[in-house]
Amino acid sequence: MIKEGTYSAWFRTPKGQGTGIVELVGGTVCGGDTVLSYAGSYEAHGDRFTAIIKTKRHAPGQPSLFGPDELTLSLEGCCRGTPVTCTGYAAEAPDVPFEALLLFSASDDAPSPPAPRPTAKFSPDHLPKPSWR
Repeated sequence: MIKEGTYSAWFRTPKGQGTGIVELVGGTVCGGDTVLSYAGSYEAHGDRFTAIIKTKRHAPGQPSLFGPDELTLSLEGCCRGTPVTCTGYAAEAPDVPFEALLLFSASDDAPSPPAPRPTAKFSPDHLPKPSWR
């Protein structure tokens, strides 16, 4: 069963590699990287899953690892332990293989960060005095 939450994604094609963030919640996928946004859906069956994800450019920058920016990715993978692994292809570039690793990074169940410690008040009187005074 795939764990819902936020994942750091590392992915590659023969044209290069990249990283992004992916949120998996209730069968919905959303996320992105520095130039592309991702949106789609996933289904999990035991330790296997499938996903359909569409990409869209949201900022100028490096080219897509597939060539075209707007793609429909078909993925299948294994969610037994960590990392979650998957492979697939884009309908717009079927000859370009794709693989990804997803590392779980956060969820609503994650503990809250510790409370900040009080900050000492700044007092210039506590600074060292220059010797030329």
